[in-house]
Amino acid sequence: MKKNYGFNDFKFFTEMSELAFRHQSFDLSLGLPDFEIDPRLRHYLKESADIISHSYESLSGNPLLIDNIVKFNSQRVNSLKLKKEEVNIVPCSTFALYTSLKSILEFGDEVIVIQPSYYTYAPSIVLNGGVPVYYDLDNDFAINWEKLQNCVSDKTKAIIINSPQNPTGKMWTAYDWEQLYQIIKNQEIYLISEEIYDIYCYDEIEHYSPFLHPELKKRTFSIFSFGKMFHATGWKVSYLLASEELLENFRCHQQYISYSSNAPCQYAIAKYLEVFDPLDNQKIMQNKRNIFNELTKNTPLEIEQKAEGGFFQLVNFRNISKSMTDVEFSKWLTVEKKVSCLPLSAFYHSKQDSDYIRFSFAKKDGVIIQALEYLKKNL
Repeated sequence: MKKNYGFNDFKFFTEMSELAFRHQSFDLSLGLPDFEIDPRLRHYLKESADIISHSYESLSGNPLLIDNIVKFNSQRVNSLKLKKEEVNIVPCSTFALYTSLKSILEFGDEVIVIQPSYYTYAPSIVLNGGVPVYYDLDNDFAINWEKLQNCVSDKTKAIIINSPQNPTGKMWTAYDWEQLYQIIKNQEIYLISEEIYDIYCYDEIEHYSPFLHPELKKRTFSIFSFGKMFHATGWKVSYLLASEELLENFRCHQQYISYSSNAPCQYAIAKYLEVFDPLDNQKIMQNKRNIFNELTKNTPLEIEQKAEGGFFQLVNFRNISKSMTDVEFSKWLTVEKKVSCLPLSAFYHSKQDSDYIRFSFAKKDGVIIQALEYLKKNL
């Protein structure tokens, strides 16, 4: 039987959300923010309707947006000193992942996927003729470098990294990127670095991009998302950082898939970046994480490691059930206890069970509070 490599995983994700809707449960399953965007962002989108030409943007993207991405990244704590030629605007992070793989893979090349991982990785590899090779994190969700080394073969062409990571909330440090470099430095191996939650780093931990590493930078596609940054996921505008050489090849494929991204939104984002302070959004989301974690202490659910970044918190449910699988528990919690989540096993290629479920805290404070208060009374 032909392996599906995760092609049906999204169906399960949406089924859980639909299950929550049918049973009128508090939906903390998906990372879809339900709170309002900054009114200034709306203002600039309205302004763009009267100012821009409404024609296609170039392959690389709106020049003002590219300039402001360069400025924005230069002002951060771990600042990136970018050239305009290293920036490319894309419709979304999934497009960037898929097209980056298309620009480097030949049939039969292997790509290492670190699990648990987001469901789009393996299908993007397979659709581009590659073969996913899975490395499962240890129970503490830390990298075992010797085990990762053992996944590398002479067919390895790329490794996909996500930091801050969905679903674990773990983050890669400068030390981690150096360890990875030591593993791949003598081989032509590229990095697809998904950094879409880059501004959402908590407890004074700073995001560290592989684009800061002088050697890794030459072989890295770093992917960022304005949809996540501004909790405006429907805008579908993201950006990619890569060397001029890698971007040249990337654009050769981009022109046949999407060509350019949403022009009005590119202008609005460019203007908004001139006034945007990422600390505002970071503080909002850290507060939501803190509310979720503090209220979870009043339930039998157990948080073993606080999320270091991102939108999600893993929770151990074994104090409540030793017999149910994580899938069974997630459905039971959604239907019987009116709070929806996702099982951690949904983020693996072949794992059928785990001790963990994933909640999204990218929700209105009131929704988080009501959901946890309900669990306090009913678990």
